[in-house]
Amino acid sequence: MSNSASGMAVCDECKLKFLELKAKRSFRFIVFKINEKVQQVVVDRLGQPGESYEDFTACLPADECRYAVFDFDFVTDENCQKSKIFFISWAPDTSRVRSKMLYASSKDRFKRELDGIQVELQATDPSEMSMDIVKARAL
Repeated sequence: MSNSASGMAVCDECKLKFLELKAKRSFRFIVFKINEKVQQVVVDRLGQPGESYEDFTACLPADECRYAVFDFDFVTDENCQKSKIFFISWAPDTSRVRSKMLYASSKDRFKRELDGIQVELQATDPSEMSMDIVKARAL
């Protein structure tokens, strides 16, 4: 069950909540964190459907790593309403080196557990996941 590189298991709740976001659109975003005590990736925060991208970015800690998925709605140049699920790996420069290494080594396995991710972003600073960047990556 655990990843040989980092030993992190993925809590079932992570997969269940992701499926709810993907299939039922129950959440706008989900923030995940690694709980080192139990060696598991767990749900840190669920964003309600009415919450914005700003609400999402505001809940990411300034000095701790996180994983997140964000359901991004947008309108194409052809005026089509679309949605893409982003996987965001948040590793601010101010976070501990050990934490950054742990998140980096666990990311690929965790991402594989979440079937349906369409775009991946890695950010070490809020400017690296600005709305302009998200829009550009979605199109």
